[in-house]
Amino acid sequence: MMWTKQVLEMIWQGVLETLYMTGLSTFFGYVLGLPLGIILAITDKTGICPNRFLYRTLDIVVNILRSIPFLILLILLIPFTRLLVGRSYGSTATVVPLVVAAAPFIARMVESSVKEVDAGVIEAARSMGAGTFTIITRVMLVEARTSIVAGVTIALGTILGYSAMAGTVGGGGLGDIAVRYGYYRYEEGIMFVTVILLIVLVQIFQLTGMKLAARINHK
Repeated sequence: MMWTKQVLEMIWQGVLETLYMTGLSTFFGYVLGLPLGIILAITDKTGICPNRFLYRTLDIVVNILRSIPFLILLILLIPFTRLLVGRSYGSTATVVPLVVAAAPFIARMVESSVKEVDAGVIEAARSMGAGTFTIITRVMLVEARTSIVAGVTIALGTILGYSAMAGTVGGGGLGDIAVRYGYYRYEEGIMFVTVILLIVLVQIFQLTGMKLAARINHK
């Protein structure tokens, strides 16, 4: 295939759609995953508000969702996606399964980050009369901020990979272009370019995230 203006525009549109899916899915993934991860951390037996039943229930739900391969989850959620956005294909529709897949993954990372906070710092806050909400917002999240920001970088890379996989079922973005042109039409040049662009995007996310985490860590 010649590298015509139409082809270049198609690839550029694929980049924009990939960024759109990744960014929006990461945002809503954290809207759900951040509080879920905090609840998992504080309700564990070593947390500040132990609750065996709540922890075990959420733990099972998170483990089940994380155990389902993304492509299968994408297919399972087609009826729900269609109900929510009116269709089951395209970049906007792909955001729905991406969020469902990302939220439990993000919750685990947040849980791990919060559990790394020094117990002595939490006890010191308690001794000064700080309540649960204050300890979570003013101590745990502040102390774990570097790890949480680093986790965002990992989440972006993972969700970007998921978005590329969604291209196999018309999910839009670079993955869709790679499948439709690189695989079905044997356009190796387009396949190569889309793979390089995906690698470049992941590297940009990683470098930006790590620099931001390092800057926060020094504050």
